[in-house]
Amino acid sequence: MSKRGSDQAATARDMELTWQLSAFDSLSPRQLQNIYMARQAVFAIEQGCAFMDADGFDERAHHLAAWSTSHREPLAYARLLEPGAKYVDASIGRVLTTAPARGRGFGRETVARALAHVAELWPGAAVRISAQSRLESFYADFGFAAVGPRYLEDGIDHTEMLRPAETRRRG
Repeated sequence: MSKRGSDQAATARDMELTWQLSAFDSLSPRQLQNIYMARQAVFAIEQGCAFMDADGFDERAHHLAAWSTSHREPLAYARLLEPGAKYVDASIGRVLTTAPARGRGFGRETVARALAHVAELWPGAAVRISAQSRLESFYADFGFAAVGPRYLEDGIDHTEMLRPAETRRRG
């Protein structure tokens, strides 16, 4: 096998993921630390966004993470909140794919899995998100529509988007 072929095989093995949905109290301290590290790496370091990440919602959330044996932090992640926790509707937030996993479709898989879990956990619930405005079309592929004007949140343009409960995933 050529070096390039060997590198591709190693990369494929490295990207074998174990998806885990956990309530806050089910996460180990190490898992929680690694989730926070991934969120800080993406939002604070890469996007240069200074904000209070530990916002008090984590304790009420279900945490969806894609773990790999070759990486400490999750390669993909989303936080799911029950209706009434942040919005009257269920919500998904802190959606990310870490740098080593980008370009492999994990962002789409994360959102699809998050929406499926929301449907299981809170049947009939609409889903409301605060999306970075540059990702409006990405979320539109999952049935989300803008429900308000763009606004500045933590120095980044955002758009509130809603996915009605009866909408099925297209993306």
